Amino acid sequence: MEQEQQTPHKRRVRYKGKYPKKFEEKYKELQPEKYQDTIEHVIKKGNTPAGMHISIMVQEILDTLKIQPGETGFDATLGYGGHTKAMLACLNGQGHIYATDVDPEESAKTKKRLEELGYGEDILTIRLQNFCTIDEIAKEVGGFDFILADLGVSSMQIDNPKRGFSFKVDGPLDLRLNQEAGISAAERLDTITREELAGMLYENSDEPYCEELAKAITDEIRKGNRIDTTTKLREVIEKTLDFLPEKEKKDTIKKTCQRTFQALRIDVNREFEVLYEFMEKLPDALKPGGRVAILTFHSGEDKLVKKALKEGCRAGIYADYSKGVVRPSAQECAQNGRARSTKMRWAVRA
Repeated sequence: MEQEQQTPHKRRVRYKGKYPKKFEEKYKELQPEKYQDTIEHVIKKGNTPAGMHISIMVQEILDTLKIQPGETGFDATLGYGGHTKAMLACLNGQGHIYATDVDPEESAKTKKRLEELGYGEDILTIRLQNFCTIDEIAKEVGGFDFILADLGVSSMQIDNPKRGFSFKVDGPLDLRLNQEAGISAAERLDTITREELAGMLYENSDEPYCEELAKAITDEIRKGNRIDTTTKLREVIEKTLDFLPEKEKKDTIKKTCQRTFQALRIDVNREFEVLYEFMEKLPDALKPGGRVAILTFHSGEDKLVKKALKEGCRAGIYADYSKGVVRPSAQECAQNGRARSTKMRWAVRA
């Protein structure tokens, strides 16, 4: 009798210690629908579960946008869909939200997740394009009653080592929001001049050691040592700042890594150009009396948004705008460390 060929049972990856440390080993966190108790435990500890994103300032956004059933809205950055879900709930089955995202991988997962919650194409349209194309969508639908632009990078992108957003884990130095377009951060560094890199680090993240870092990075590449992983870049930063006094070294290196990765991310995704274009097109995309809320995460973004809203109000385009920033509550910051740098600004179309 012929033996039946059995597919060997594939064991789950074993990990050392009580909790998994590597992204791909966190199988419970990566399946939030199946392991709700694990998700709650991770969030309670003030962490974001792997492959998930905790939406920031949801209540403050809803209070600002005052969404009514039957209205048409725009979510500039779909991401994990947390804000979108909250806004869809306000529509009560009447109206429509258009959302954009440049990440094909994550937006497909979010679309599926929201469909399973009952938010299909009758109420939600997701477009795989940059939010600076808001004018095209607004023209097509006749303008928006409310607009949300959350300019932060989603936790799913930061935590996945394959995306190269974090200096804490080893991965390819990529940093693109859409890995199918443009060039990676590693390719950008291949041809950059010392002056250009110093300027980028200063302009995109106010890096105090921009000159020293630009010299060290470009010297390394000139020697034929390509900086194509997150670890290689972190090691160059550590070596460059080795002269610092011991007591401040660790903290400064961490902050410098954060700023360097931020500067490169802004550059490869053309974030400032995209935001500038969006702010220029924003007034024409809003219906009279339409509301907009914008979440920023670093001073460069915030300055640009503040200036555009202030000038728009002075020109009579906006009837009102936020003179100061709205910040997340202390409680939210304690539960979600990634909320700490958030600033929200809003405006109402005249």
